[in-house]
Amino acid sequence: MPAENGRAETLATAVTEVSERVSVLVREEIELAKAEMAQKASSIARGAAAVAAGAVFGVFALVLGLMTLAWGLNSAIGSLWVGFAITFGVLIALTILAFLFAWRKLKVGAPKPQMAIEEARKIRETVAAKSEASS
Repeated sequence: MPAENGRAETLATAVTEVSERVSVLVREEIELAKAEMAQKASSIARGAAAVAAGAVFGVFALVLGLMTLAWGLNSAIGSLWVGFAITFGVLIALTILAFLFAWRKLKVGAPKPQMAIEEARKIRETVAAKSEASS
């Protein structure tokens, strides 16, 4: 009878220990998922900010382009409009750079905790293998 009581206590201790470890593992996986989501959301936010900056540069480029055209047509041969044309070219280059940066940041797509999902899959496979082996 005491041997059975000792086995029951050992089993209870093992179950408690496994339960605690699974609890810790689940909490760590949730933290990993949160960190991964925060990182991807941050990347998307930076990309959106770059789109906004590119749009502002584009508006200024359009305004200066139209001013360049107006001054160029007004003075037909004068050199005043060359400065406007150079400014217009610089703003167009900035617009292109901002949109290229934004495209690179936004192409990651919707945030998905890929590492956490992979870890959960591995844990599930390990637990399933252990439970099959002990059966």
